[in-house]
Formats: sequence, C-alpha cells, structure tokens
Amino acid sequence: MRFLALLATLALTAFPAVAQQIPLNNLSNYLNQLTSAESSFTQINADGTISTGTLYLRRPGKVRFEYNPPEQALVMANNGAVVVFDKKLGGDPETYPLNRTPLGLILARNVDLSRANMVTAHGFDGTATTVTAQDPENPQYGSIELKFTGNPVELRQWIITDDGGAQTTVVLGALERKQVANRLFNIELERMANQ
Repeated sequence: MRFLALLATLALTAFPAVAQQIPLNNLSNYLNQLTSAESSFTQINADGTISTGTLYLRRPGKVRFEYNPPEQALVMANNGAVVVFDKKLGGDPETYPLNRTPLGLILARNVDLSRANMVTAHGFDGTATTVTAQDPENPQYGSIELKFTGNPVELRQWIITDDGGAQTTVVLGALERKQVANRLFNIELERMANQ
C-alpha cells in the first residue's frame, strides 16, 4: 500500500503545476531582470485602429517602437523623455516627460510593484496574472495594466490608460532577450534623420 501511495504522490508531482497568480515580488524581479529585449508587437489604438511593428527595450529608461508601413511613426524613450516622430505630420516631433507616462513605471531603474499605492489591482483570470499600476505620487498621469503568463514568467501585453482616459493596448510577441544596440535609442540621431 505504501508503495502505491508513493507512486501516486510521484505521479502527481511529475505533472506541471497548475497555473496560478504570480506574486508581485516575482513580477518586480522579472521586470528588473528584463534589461535588453526585442519583440514584435500589435497595438490597438484608442480609436480602434491597429498598428504593428517591432519593440526594442533597454532598461532602465529606453524603449523604441518602430511601426510597420503604412504607419510612418516612430516612438522613442531615452534620457527621461518620450519622443514621437510622425513623418505623415512632419514638423518637430512631440516630446513628453517619461515620468508623466505610465510606461515610465516599467522602464524605471528599480521596479517595485509592492510600493505603497502603486498597484491598484492584482488578479488572475485562469491563464494570466494582471497587475494595474500607477505612479503613487501622481495617479493623475494614468495607469498601466500589465499581463503576464507563468512558467516561466513572461510579459505578454499592457494597456495604458492615459490622463484623459484613452486606452492603448500593446500585445507582445515572444520577447527575445538579446543585446539591443544603444544607437537605436539615440533621439538626436533620429531627429537629424527626420529633418
């Protein structure tokens, strides 16, 4: 009988663990270890239009969204600024302080989702863990809802709700951890190339 009980125990532990909500500390660790990566993405804009492209990430503080045609936009973050280049519109690019956007929360040098009043929701839908976060000192800047899958932990999507209530969803392909060249985040080079 003991042998059968042991076999049953071994059989149960051999199967993968049932998916469950990922703790905030694990998610913070994951984001802090995600230092350089590339991924395809699909973006669902506030007006319902869909864009695709490639995302390049270097934490802390750097991201680049290269949009596929027919889009003619490029969004970059570096040196505390988010810069939006749009060849269709021409003229000077739009510039915003990174710390006034919810994206700044995951590009920070040290992500700590357990910080007081940062996380406003933490849930699990049966397949993915979702975390809604905001700047605790400036909740008026909007929020970001992050979606993660487990085994191993992987960031799959985010939804940014801006200060006006408009939502933009970014669905990531497989995040490939690789060394992304620093030149991809050089805003001045891009500014000169777009003149």
